[in-house]
Amino acid sequence: MPAPFSPITRFTAATAPGALPLLGHAAALLHHPHAFVAGLPAHGDLVRLRLGPLRAYVVCHPELVRRLLSDDRAFDKGGPLLDKAREVFGNGLATCPAADHRRQRRMLQPAFHRDRLPGYAALMAEEIAAATAPWHDGDVIDVPAAMYRLTTAVTARCLFAAHERADSPPVHESMDVVTRGVGRRLLLPLPGADRLPTPGNLRFRRARRDLREITGRLIADYRAAGTDHRDLLSTLLEARDENGRGLSDAEVHEQVVTFLLAGMETTAATLSWAWTLLAANPAVRERLHAELDTVLDGRPARHEDLPALPLTARIVSETLRLYPPPWILGRTATADTELGGHRVPAGTTLLYSPYLLHRRADLFPRPHRFDPDRWLTTARPSPGTYAPFGLGARRCIGDAFGTTEAVLAVATIAARWTIAPTPGRPVRPTRSSSLSPRPFSATLARRVR
Repeated sequence: MPAPFSPITRFTAATAPGALPLLGHAAALLHHPHAFVAGLPAHGDLVRLRLGPLRAYVVCHPELVRRLLSDDRAFDKGGPLLDKAREVFGNGLATCPAADHRRQRRMLQPAFHRDRLPGYAALMAEEIAAATAPWHDGDVIDVPAAMYRLTTAVTARCLFAAHERADSPPVHESMDVVTRGVGRRLLLPLPGADRLPTPGNLRFRRARRDLREITGRLIADYRAAGTDHRDLLSTLLEARDENGRGLSDAEVHEQVVTFLLAGMETTAATLSWAWTLLAANPAVRERLHAELDTVLDGRPARHEDLPALPLTARIVSETLRLYPPPWILGRTATADTELGGHRVPAGTTLLYSPYLLHRRADLFPRPHRFDPDRWLTTARPSPGTYAPFGLGARRCIGDAFGTTEAVLAVATIAARWTIAPTPGRPVRPTRSSSLSPRPFSATLARRVR
């Protein structure tokens, strides 16, 4: 990793080329979003965009990203993009403004304390084994769909360990529709387009309503039972702030939906990309198999195995570098301020992209190459350079939860199976706010050690 950037008093700013009448740069974001965003640093450290009527800056320099994410008084969560996300998440931890975040974070932190991870990991291991038990040598599977079913089962189990309804098909179906709908809404350039009575919008509204009804019944059941099941929902119901006040049912629902969406979509995407990267890099895959054969000897991975699986962990880190699931996010200037020596008026939307940062050649040599060993010398990247979970006070509360699940899943599956994507069919990302792969098939081959 190169040395941190030296202090600069003024960063470059420019307007991205290629804006169209009325739409501005929204067409580029919709049709080839990842390549468009990754190319913006060539135009400046702060790059102005027009997204329909919206004016925004993309923050391309790691020092400016660090400032953007560490100063939540000047740059808070808000703006048109987040307003669309709040249609689903409400005022949950991922979308609430800074004024609410500290209280929520303190109340929810016990659910993700490191002492709870071994218990969650035991549930993860059970669900990973159950999800892969029906597999047979030679089966052809839809990899993203299979990984989504796996992470749905894991997330639902850790959230609602005591209730079988949480892992029912209606939950899976509703979450899938809602997840896809959120991504499309965040990238829609036209105001009001998400309110039109299209089939997609109607499915989204119905799924959101069904999800609220399901989680409402689960919350009522848990409150009536009054038992600590050592799961996330129990922790949410027991949480109290400094004044002894707990979360209302509506607040619990918002946190549950936040955890469901984050836990299911992001880890499923990471696992799906990992199999494509391992298939394209057989030398790394062989080393992974050697590590797993030595440590696991064919059994499922457990929490206590994690320290002995360093290559597996590096593979997950490198997958998150190349394909960070939340690939573009935003902040809003709360008052007139400056960033990089440039005036930023109150209300300005500022976007940042972990995908963009992770593919800067000055930060990660040969950035498009899958190289888990780069993390042997980059265990602690400079702030603002590697941000799959965000930075600062708003860093994802479930980062250790998610990486533990991903490492256990990669280890358990790769110890027994080789997943070979169908040759000749490139795997491409979806055009949404989550960097998930489009559906692709792969053949399962049982490993013979």
